[in-house]
Amino acid sequence: QVQLVESGGGLVQAGGSLRLSCAPSGRTFSNRAMGWFRQAPGKEREFVAAISWSGDSSLYADSVKGRLTISRDNAKNTVYLQMNNVKPEDTAVYYCAAHGTPYTLSRFTPSYDYWGQGTQVTVSS
Repeated sequence: QVQLVESGGGLVQAGGSLRLSCAPSGRTFSNRAMGWFRQAPGKEREFVAAISWSGDSSLYADSVKGRLTISRDNAKNTVYLQMNNVKPEDTAVYYCAAHGTPYTLSRFTPSYDYWGQGTQVTVSS
């Protein structure tokens, strides 16, 4: 069974940094774009960032540009989300996901077929 496992969440003060990791088990996603999404209490899941299969291209939500950085290491089969200068509004459960179509990059949530269980990020003010 394919699983995506997120790690690195926790409690951080506003202005601080955190790095999330996502490692799939059961298969490799080296030919798939990978994305990070988040869901705050009472809100819909929203796109945060995505990176192409090669790592050459990335997309970001306007709210996180310049603060969050997505990257991947295909040799380690791992995707990262570096979170700098975090804000209380970044508080959410963060999910890692793999795109359903090889070699395709998008920010469209339904395009992503494989999802992790999520990791909680809480930013205190």
